[in-house]
Amino acid sequence: MPFTALNSRMVEAHITPGQRMFSQRGAMLAYRGEVSFTPNIQGGQGGIGSMIGRRIAGEATPLMTVEGSGTVMFGHGGHHVHVVDLTGETLFVEADRLLAFDGSLEQGTMFMGSQGGVMGMVRGQVTGQGLFTTTLRGHGSAAVMAHGGVIELPVTPQRPVHVDPQAYVAHRGEIRNKLSAALGWREFVGRGSGEAFQLELSGQGTVYVQASEEKL
Repeated sequence: MPFTALNSRMVEAHITPGQRMFSQRGAMLAYRGEVSFTPNIQGGQGGIGSMIGRRIAGEATPLMTVEGSGTVMFGHGGHHVHVVDLTGETLFVEADRLLAFDGSLEQGTMFMGSQGGVMGMVRGQVTGQGLFTTTLRGHGSAAVMAHGGVIELPVTPQRPVHVDPQAYVAHRGEIRNKLSAALGWREFVGRGSGEAFQLELSGQGTVYVQASEEKL
């Protein structure tokens, strides 16, 4: 695992020769050793093709390539940072929540409509994700950002999970999700920040939930 948590808002990555890492531009806080940082327009291993849709939609997040030999400390905006370790599965996460990730991971872009047609697109608007989401697949680690910290909730065929769309951060594994209306007690006490909808996640995997309804 290349990331070591320094505190709840900072991680440190060990960079070795021949290894690449990608991070949000401006996320480097400090480093030791001979490390270089260069702008990246190809969107990781997914290449330019994986980013075309996001460029059209204006949803791309600038990245930088990190290479060399040393250690780099990452953080951004004082957000809480959570490390996700992937062992072959796919992580679905909005690009602006990605702090840094292994260059060994294959990055792609998925149209939200493919996760439930029109309702998938509605979900993207309700959660603030827009029409596209980012995928990372393979073996490696990714550091994602959230407000107020993150909890991991297992999703199984027997136990689906319902999440407030504003609290949703990411998910991994073979998970299906759908957006549904959910009028609950919060609507009757004057809270109208999205609780009229909820995400139902079913299948097999993990969903990451932040302790806040605030967007990045």
